[in-house]
Amino acid sequence: MPQVFKIGSYWVYFWANESDPLEPVHVHVSQGAPAANATNIWITAAGGCFLCNNNSKIPIHTLKNIMAIIEARSEEVIEKWKEYFGNVTYYC
Repeated sequence: MPQVFKIGSYWVYFWANESDPLEPVHVHVSQGAPAANATNIWITAAGGCFLCNNNSKIPIHTLKNIMAIIEARSEEVIEKWKEYFGNVTYYC
């Protein structure tokens, strides 16, 4: 799994096989190594975040902080997505 960055003990990453057609730009977040039940966060065209699900049950206060960091680094996420997958589309 391509790791985008870490926030403390939480990994922010892409799945290596995101399906065909490619899903809109998003990241998976889990504590420790990547997991099948990761939290999914979509990146919007404006650089914001939209919570798709919190499958890994990250505490809400922690999740809000993680999402704020992802928003602040959204350009980096989008660039890494383009580098890895070749193109980018947005959920909204």
